[in-house]
Formats: sequence, structure tokens, C-alpha cells
Amino acid sequence: MIDAVIFDLDNTLVDFMLMKRNAVEAGIRAMIDAGLSRSYEEVDAVVSRVYKEQGIEYQRVFNQVLTDLTGEDDHKILAAGIIGYRRAREATLVPYPHVHRTLFTLARMGLKLGVVSDAPKLEAWLRLCSLNLHHIFDAVVTFEDTGERKPSPTPFQRVLGLLGVHPAHAIMIGDWEERDILGARNIGMHTAFARYGDTFNTGETTADFDLHSISDLVDIIRNLNRTQG
Repeated sequence: MIDAVIFDLDNTLVDFMLMKRNAVEAGIRAMIDAGLSRSYEEVDAVVSRVYKEQGIEYQRVFNQVLTDLTGEDDHKILAAGIIGYRRAREATLVPYPHVHRTLFTLARMGLKLGVVSDAPKLEAWLRLCSLNLHHIFDAVVTFEDTGERKPSPTPFQRVLGLLGVHPAHAIMIGDWEERDILGARNIGMHTAFARYGDTFNTGETTADFDLHSISDLVDIIRNLNRTQG
């Protein structure tokens, strides 16, 4: 019997990589327009290197890019880049098709809903609020809540504890086999692979179910609860 549905956030509820690419491109072009005398390709290469070194959620990427390229933090150019980034982020931060409808359907079915994300706490909540999803989840666990990233069992155990649900009565949905799927399976949760959000060209997975649309979840859970109820 499934009593709770737990979601990864990025590339499961929202197309994070599309948003990131568009926001970074807009930020780079805004800095060049504000006076940064470098080609787009040169700046983009430094941005990619900084993200590789510091992580994709690094918040001072443009500061470091300017320092690396020019030796200084020109505030006019920096401000232009930040504003360009933020405007593009807001414009392209959208949920995958059928996310809202599916979440509300699951909630009406009486299921508890949760999120487990490796994103920084504030960034995760900013994304959820921007998508108007911040009221629908019963529990949200981010990296700062446990100090551990998936596939560690700790984040999964934390969200299940907050929801008051046994692992065998929960299903985890995510786009990352090694972190989302294996991490959840290792503590006894059901799993579903978000094929629609896969950015790794993943082949076979160990997930119990393969989702080509998030809306597939509704019938999967109804069938599970019909056979196990």
C-alpha cells in the first residue's frame, strides 16, 4: 500500500538544466553588453569551469568569472550579469507538463507528498515558491537539513520520518539512478525513474517503474494500492 509519494526536485518536477542554460546565457550576454570585453565563448568556458569546480549551485559564479578574466569585480558588469541571469531564470523556471495536475490528483487521493533534494535549502524553496508548489508538500528535505546528499539513507529517512510513513509504503521519483533510485531502494522504498527528465541518457535502471510523463504515476499508484490494499 502506497501512502506517500516522494519527489526529487530538479529534473523531476522542474527542468533545471534548461533553466540553468538559459539563465547563464542571458547573464553572459548582459555582462558583455555592459562592457566585458571578452567573447561569449571565452566567458562561457570560464563559467563552465567554475561550476565544475564549485558545483552547479555556486552563487558567486559571475564574481569569480570576472576576477579570473579581468582581475577585478566590476560592479556594473556584475550587476548586469546578475539581473540578466535572474530575469531569464524566472522566465524559464517552469514545471514539466502535468506536474500541477498530477500533484493535486495525488493529494486528493489522500497521499502524503514530499521532496528530497540535494539543492541548498533556500534555492529549493525559491524554486518551489516560483512554481507555486510550496503549499502542496507535507515535507521538504534539502541538503542543509541533514548535511548528507543522496544516495545516503539519511535524507530519505528524514522525509519518511516527517511524513510518518514506513519505507515500504512510499515511492520515490527521481531522474538520477545512482542517487535517487538506488538510495531509495536501499532502504526499501518503491521507485520510479523520471525518464522525461533524464539528462544522462540513462539506459536500463533498477527502478520499479519507468515514467515517460509524471502523470503516469496516478495509474501506477492506483494499481499498486488496488493489488496490495
